[in-house]
Amino acid sequence: MSHTMQWRSLWRLGLLALMLALGLALSQGALAQQADPGREAAFAVPAVDADLWRQVKAGETGPNYRDSRAESTYNLVNASGETWRQIRERWISPFGAIAVLGMIAAIALFYLLVGRKKLDEPRTGRKLLRWSLVVRSLHWTVATLFILLALTGLNLAYGKTLLRPLFGDGAWAAMMSGTKLIHNYLGPLFGILLVILLLRLLSHNIPKAHDLQWFAKGGGLVGKGHPDAGFANGGEKVWYWLLATAGLAVIVSGFVLDFPNYGQARDTMQWANIIHAVGALGLTAVALGHIYIGTVGTEGSLEGMTTGYVDETWAKEHHNLWYEEVKESAVPEEQIAQAKGPSGSSPQGSS
Repeated sequence: MSHTMQWRSLWRLGLLALMLALGLALSQGALAQQADPGREAAFAVPAVDADLWRQVKAGETGPNYRDSRAESTYNLVNASGETWRQIRERWISPFGAIAVLGMIAAIALFYLLVGRKKLDEPRTGRKLLRWSLVVRSLHWTVATLFILLALTGLNLAYGKTLLRPLFGDGAWAAMMSGTKLIHNYLGPLFGILLVILLLRLLSHNIPKAHDLQWFAKGGGLVGKGHPDAGFANGGEKVWYWLLATAGLAVIVSGFVLDFPNYGQARDTMQWANIIHAVGALGLTAVALGHIYIGTVGTEGSLEGMTTGYVDETWAKEHHNLWYEEVKESAVPEEQIAQAKGPSGSSPQGSS
């Protein structure tokens, strides 16, 4: 009896040792598969080979290898996605960075060499109403939204390369989440307000013959004297029509990307992304020049968009044709200050 029990114990120990050996062998196989992704894929899907992938890419393998989305006719491997990636990574991203950084460098160089454009004559102290309160409110709202969209757009384009290594994955992920939220929700609002502003300013930006002279004289940088200009000069009209063309293209493509549930195909989304990126990066670069000229670059320009009024001297030097039309309506600065009263707003400026 004791011998029988002894043999049973030995048999159980042998069986346990065999199970441990098999477990170790299986674990080594799993580790080997993890170390070799190709072997793991071959083990999981042994029928997939290079010939099959070529068939999948060409759409020759039937419905089992097609996109699972409803009514989709795309193959499991979509070559257009790689084309879109190549255009974005090889052309749009590098040349967009060159355009924006190049504009910043050009502005800095121009400021160092030429400096701020000051008024040639002393101020008269008499003011002309240039921008109404409605237009100023629209302008500053659109400008603020533009800056927010430009910053968030640049983060979407370059943040992974520049900010992720700097802040780490956690902070970068939170930053990108907020970036996409701001960009996606403020974009449609910017588009609507920009169209309203463009319609409001259309009558001032119709091209005229004297605009060619303005360009020939480089806006006053070439030769003596200031070229003729109406309410808007040639440079301002170029900026207006850039917003009215490239800006509208950015808005339309942005709507296509923001609302992907209206039946647009994948190729449409890819082209919308390319148009959106090219237009937005180009407008951002040009906007830097517009911001410079309208603030520190030209004496007297910023106060027109902050207070609504400009000095007679500024009007004569920069927009002489417009000045001839409205010079009889000039009022002393003191009168404007009295009309504003305690509220700080002018009746004229609210028109």
